[in-house]
Amino acid sequence: MEERADVKKRFWVVIDPVDSELVTAAIEAGADALVVPNGTSESVHRLGRISTIADDGDLVWGRDVLRVRIESREDEAKVNGHLPTVIENSDWTIIPLENLISRVTGNLIQTVHSAEEAKIALQVMERGADGILLQSRDPAEIRRCGTLIAHSAMDRVVLEAVRIVSLKPVAMSDRCCIDTTSILPPGEGLLVGNAASAMFLVHNENIDSPYAAARPFRVNAGAVHAYVCLPGNRTRYLSELTTGDELLACNPEGETRIVAVGRNKIERRPMLLVTAESESGRQVSLVLQNAETVRLTTPEGKPTPVTVLKAGDAVLACFGNSSGRHFGQEIEETIHEY
Repeated sequence: MEERADVKKRFWVVIDPVDSELVTAAIEAGADALVVPNGTSESVHRLGRISTIADDGDLVWGRDVLRVRIESREDEAKVNGHLPTVIENSDWTIIPLENLISRVTGNLIQTVHSAEEAKIALQVMERGADGILLQSRDPAEIRRCGTLIAHSAMDRVVLEAVRIVSLKPVAMSDRCCIDTTSILPPGEGLLVGNAASAMFLVHNENIDSPYAAARPFRVNAGAVHAYVCLPGNRTRYLSELTTGDELLACNPEGETRIVAVGRNKIERRPMLLVTAESESGRQVSLVLQNAETVRLTTPEGKPTPVTVLKAGDAVLACFGNSSGRHFGQEIEETIHEY
């Protein structure tokens, strides 16, 4: 289903001395932790909920986090990846990081001084460091690095056109209307399906109609039993979603981002079983509410109401492996879902 499914890279920032503008910029940029002077964690916590790294911080040097200054191959040998390890270089160079990536499986945090250096560190040898520690007193540079980290965590989905085969009314059912905490632009929606290996791109409700105002944060996603795609190639049942859960929003180009659930409205409604088929003969289906505000997405990225769909119409879907799922995680198992 995904071309890649990366684990989110760590984003740490040095704030020394502590400055409220820089702390705020780092929190707003999505930093996971701040390296701060001893005795300053409490003042940082007053500005926002974020972990601090110091001898007396939330994460303690030597106990929770290591740091190694690399000046020779002998220094590289000190890094084993058992704990998150900050890599400091005598001058900016990628060769020590390449050497470490080839030998250590994780927990490499590369020290950088700019977004340009961060981009290189996150892409070295197609895997990149497992995170960055930014040393910069520029709020704009902190925000640029935050954007890089956010994009590095995005899954990319391969979408293809499928042709509607049938639309069949089903008995009154419970459906899930997912209200996210984000404004969803035209074209964006959620990946939902009766099977975890085949999902439609269900469009959001950012379109005014004669019967209902636009709800650009909402996706009327389908019946309670359906699978929805999460970050990291995971799935959940729609009925399990609750406030704060993370979902993978997707646009017609297959670009994704993480959005949070604000509310899951489960209500009894008339429903339709929508079934489609790819050129290769793979089927995708979903039980959706029978309403004009419920829309799938055309190959051109336009929303199309399920109430006007007919056999032969093209919409977007994605297909994954036919392996099974155990609590949302993909496993190798012989399974058939109909």
